[in-house]
Amino acid sequence: MTTTSSIDPFPDNPWALHRRQWLGAAAAALAAPWARAQFRVEVTGVGMQQIPFAVAPWRVPGGLPQDVPAIVAADLVRSGLLRQVPSQTQGLDETTHPDLAPWKAQGVDALITGSVRPLADGRFDVRFRLWDAVRGTDLGGQSYPVGAGQLRLAAHRIADYVYEKLTGERGVFATRIAYVGEQGGQHRLWVADADGENAQPALTSREPIISPAWSPNGAQLAYVSFEARKPVIYVHDIATGRRRLLASFRGSNSAPAWSPDGRRVYATLTLAGSSQIYALDLDGGQPQRITQTGGIDTEPAFAPDGKSVYFVSDRGGSPQIYRMTPDGREVTRVTYDGGYNISPAISPDGRHMVYVTRQGGAFQLRLMDLSSGAVTALTDTQADESPSFAPNGRLIIYATRTQGREALMTTSLDGRVKARLNARGNVREPDWGPWMA
Repeated sequence: MTTTSSIDPFPDNPWALHRRQWLGAAAAALAAPWARAQFRVEVTGVGMQQIPFAVAPWRVPGGLPQDVPAIVAADLVRSGLLRQVPSQTQGLDETTHPDLAPWKAQGVDALITGSVRPLADGRFDVRFRLWDAVRGTDLGGQSYPVGAGQLRLAAHRIADYVYEKLTGERGVFATRIAYVGEQGGQHRLWVADADGENAQPALTSREPIISPAWSPNGAQLAYVSFEARKPVIYVHDIATGRRRLLASFRGSNSAPAWSPDGRRVYATLTLAGSSQIYALDLDGGQPQRITQTGGIDTEPAFAPDGKSVYFVSDRGGSPQIYRMTPDGREVTRVTYDGGYNISPAISPDGRHMVYVTRQGGAFQLRLMDLSSGAVTALTDTQADESPSFAPNGRLIIYATRTQGREALMTTSLDGRVKARLNARGNVREPDWGPWMA
């Protein structure tokens, strides 16, 4: 099969965006070695206001398979809102009442102490305590009895607790991401922790897999597969691995997007010849056509309240982002700057839209304030794609190409703090999952 790049230019060929939807991920045929799960995280940039914190050395047994306090610290730094201050003290567990004055003198606002203790049944008891070094108060703590395979999850939950106590907002470190990878003719749909670690393959195929999209409850992924030698849409249950065919209509079936209530999936079909957006009922039935143009309408993205759908269309002569009601009415154009704007994603609070724009030959991320229309440049790289918001709306994950290879990145909303989740293989088309119940 001939493959095309997900960042092929659009204006000279009105089908290029259409090809991007169903062939984009197949372009990543690089020779880099395959990485099963392990990422190294590099954080660059400094936010305008960051809360300084420290993690005192914990009391942990030798040979622990995961460095729990290091995972907690990395999560918090990656948020862009917190800054780690190096610790010089001896080990402090959750039972110790530390002298907080020296920590305050070092510029530390919050101190995290803790321990990991083996239990008789083979599990580990992960405990921590959070201290306000400025006020000298105890901000609470928790205990997580977990197996060795859940130590990372315990660390992410601790980071969520600390983040919420210090910022007043819910953390996203215990959530999951999905992304696509390819190497040596094998295509994989990965599900990983929010920091990119602990990746597990949900699907492996010799044919391309693209456009993963989390269901609102985080239990399922919709995606496009080429197993039938054409693009069709599956819905995949993460817990059981079972999946079912959702759309295999004549022509192309691509770009799935869940409605906020989880009852329908909007997708791009070519039933009428051109790429148009249709609504698919998860319970079956015929697709309902939503857009009614003779050009290309694709990449639907719901607003969180379900009252609007954003999408990409060439109806004005070049790919731009539009907004409509879910029944396809009240269409208004949203983007005006530049001649190529695609891949909209709406923040969980409905206030912002992140998208990909072409600047010269570079594909970069922009953030729009939907109430004012003000646009902020988030990246200055050359091949950004597939932006997706974290559930709390504070971070954006995307794929890009840097230093000669593909990588996953996160960025803060001001673009000042970026974290690189480095893999030794190809990574593309990430989607950030919701909070789990």
